[in-house]
Amino acid sequence: MTSANLAGVDHIAIVVKGYPRLSETFIAQEILGIQQAGIPYRIVSLRHPTDKKRHPIHQRITGAVDYLPEYLHNAPMRVVAGWWKARKMPGYAAAIAAWKRDFRRDTTRNRIRRLGQAMVMAAELPADVTRIYAHFLHTPASVARYGAMMRQLPWCCSAHAKDIYTSPDWDMREKLADMDWLVTCTRANVDHLRALADNPEKVNLLYHGLDFSRFPEQLPTRPMRTGNDAADPVIILSVGRLVGKKGYDDLLKALAKLPKDLHWRFVHIGGGNGAKYLALAEELGIAKNCDWRGPRDQAEVIAACQNADLFVLASRIEKDGDRDGLPNVLMEAQLCGLAAISTNISAIPELIEDGVNGRLVPERNPDILSVALAEMIADPESRTKMGTAGNEIVRRDFSFHAGMRELGHRFGLADDDQETTAVYNRDITRVAGSASGAE
Repeated sequence: MTSANLAGVDHIAIVVKGYPRLSETFIAQEILGIQQAGIPYRIVSLRHPTDKKRHPIHQRITGAVDYLPEYLHNAPMRVVAGWWKARKMPGYAAAIAAWKRDFRRDTTRNRIRRLGQAMVMAAELPADVTRIYAHFLHTPASVARYGAMMRQLPWCCSAHAKDIYTSPDWDMREKLADMDWLVTCTRANVDHLRALADNPEKVNLLYHGLDFSRFPEQLPTRPMRTGNDAADPVIILSVGRLVGKKGYDDLLKALAKLPKDLHWRFVHIGGGNGAKYLALAEELGIAKNCDWRGPRDQAEVIAACQNADLFVLASRIEKDGDRDGLPNVLMEAQLCGLAAISTNISAIPELIEDGVNGRLVPERNPDILSVALAEMIADPESRTKMGTAGNEIVRRDFSFHAGMRELGHRFGLADDDQETTAVYNRDITRVAGSASGAE
């Protein structure tokens, strides 16, 4: 993009909780799209990376990364220097007043840490930054809000799932009032946040979408397995972190209830602490049918989808409100032509229509889930039909490039800047690999 093109384009600071994170490849994909669109950016991370490796998509991201002090007591001089500079900024008093109101309702050390990080960010951001953009409406948005107020910059946010449903309403209301726009990845989220917003038009739908170029164009020809052959069992795949909201204990219980004359193999891909799930599989007597593969890269996930017969994700809402939004892994499975069984919570029904491209069952109900599994295992014709329909739905409604164009417009990229759009549409397709088990 030329300097003339940059005249109306924001220079953005993208605030994230941690970078890079294997479980947030949708954020990395978006950052790469921003980069390829020619939008100037830098990443501000509240934490240093904890994952031991990076995936290829992270290697393509070349923007500067600023790591804020995760714990203020570990960088006292940096925090003091940030405060000393921030206190002279025109918006400092307003930011402190907002923080004091928040602290009266949330007297936690985390709230103090957010202010300290915001002061460091406000002090250290280059002068050419014109907008702050936060991923997640909880901690990153708090830091973005206080820092933007100090610097008197506009700010905006991308909200997802846990950050919405585990945050108090008062906190989200005040952030929505202060920011100038928000995008979120499901219609369910839009409805929830518009009910809290001072101006509902601030809240807009923006699906993450998929980069179709990373997936084979042709759907595989799958064997018509029916579960009748012990030597050739139906392969049931699930991809996701081994955490409560994914419902893997419900899924294992459902698998254990399958008729004994059905032959199946369960393949799991994803990180997390699997000890209790392996123990549960042993307790249920199905450990010999389970293949726990751990975290894998995107190419391996796609290969697993190509070789599987059925995809399942038993998502559920946790007691603290944490839940999935619209898991990318469901879209990936559908793009590979896999029929999917999932639960009718959050935005999953925005992708899966019961009986059309998969099956929807109630959350936390292993009995009903088991019945759906048994029916789909024994019916390869339905699986094929639903998988084909799912591929068509994802290609029609969930394109990454469509969402990226919308986001580019929000950052000031002109509609007629066709050469830039062509660059990122072309270059993003050369990205190979990302992490699995993100959502």
